[in-house]
Amino acid sequence: MKSILKKWNQLSLVKQIVIGLVLGIILALTIPKTAAFVVIFGSLFVGALKAIAPVLVLFLVMSAIAQHKKGHQTNMRSVISLYLIGTFLASLIAVVVSFIFPVNIALVKGAEDLVAPGGVVEVLKSLLLNVVDNPFKAIYNANYIGILAWAVVLGLALRNASDVTKTVISNFSDAISKLVSWVIKFAPLGIMGLVFESISTNGIESLLSYGKLLAVLLGCMIFVALVVNPLIVYGAIRQNPYPLVIKCIKESGMTAFFTRSSASNIPVNMNLCEKLGLNKDSYSVSIPLGATINMAGAAVTISVLTLATVHTLGIQVDVPTAIILSVLAAVSACGASGVAGGSLLLIPLACNLFGIPADVAMQVVGVGFIIGVLQDSFETALNSSTDVIFTAAAEFKEWRKEGKVININKVA
Repeated sequence: MKSILKKWNQLSLVKQIVIGLVLGIILALTIPKTAAFVVIFGSLFVGALKAIAPVLVLFLVMSAIAQHKKGHQTNMRSVISLYLIGTFLASLIAVVVSFIFPVNIALVKGAEDLVAPGGVVEVLKSLLLNVVDNPFKAIYNANYIGILAWAVVLGLALRNASDVTKTVISNFSDAISKLVSWVIKFAPLGIMGLVFESISTNGIESLLSYGKLLAVLLGCMIFVALVVNPLIVYGAIRQNPYPLVIKCIKESGMTAFFTRSSASNIPVNMNLCEKLGLNKDSYSVSIPLGATINMAGAAVTISVLTLATVHTLGIQVDVPTAIILSVLAAVSACGASGVAGGSLLLIPLACNLFGIPADVAMQVVGVGFIIGVLQDSFETALNSSTDVIFTAAAEFKEWRKEGKVININKVA
């Protein structure tokens, strides 16, 4: 047994996750009733990450800002610019592809009890109200906009605190990070349970009738991940971006694919940034921020499903309106984390641009829930892995300006 554990620990986390994935698929296809108990592993893993992630974000950001010294570069302006550019381009790509490959969908019921935001103003209002939320309530509800706001304010207020106080905060941050590393060690078991539950509960039959829609949706996300993001990174660092992109997809995208939560994947991204040798003052703020506003996958979902509805109803769309949709989807995607239901509930907002009735738009949301098994997984994997990609690209860009050698192949 000791030798087996030793060999297991020698494997990388990615290889361990692949083994868990394969076991989950085998159990779900062969003995779904007998192995039903493995579902608890997935629930415990996601529950533990969701429980600790809000506290981790609060202390990491607060500690990073409190300990920041004047004159130290954080690259936050570059990171935020990359986040916004990436989200807009993802939305634009989705619009273009939706015109090239128009999709008609069979509308379904199933989202009538949900309430979508009435407009962009309501989305922005929700974001602003989340900023001033009670800090304890924000942590309890995993309101990351509110958590970030309080972390920044407290960090700024503690800049003039004594070194002892700053050390205590830093020690708390390190301790919580250590707890997270313990949770992540159980990722293979957790993912085995998540995959088992997904296959045994939903199967793939329910997805077949929406095959073309899924092909366009997932195709856009894959194109953004493997073409658009590398082009953006190349523009920043002027080197082959694929070693960085592939590493981030493997180590961040894979876990995000199964947990389906950018917030839960924050600890994984923080650990990856550390392995890449990035500046902790930068990534301790940019990664939690990215989980909130860097939503390329959400922008793709909003654009593709909205235009699928437009094509189904036979509505003609001109180029200016399509561009407006790209901007609207990008802005809405940035606010997705502050709206109950995530990106799907922002589809009626985009549909409103074409005068589509709310009851029809909510039927499209129902379609979104049906294909959500794959849609949400790919969306989260794209969102989360991009957080690290752009954080690293912004820092590598500064290294290039300073004349430092960037041996990006070492990160592969």
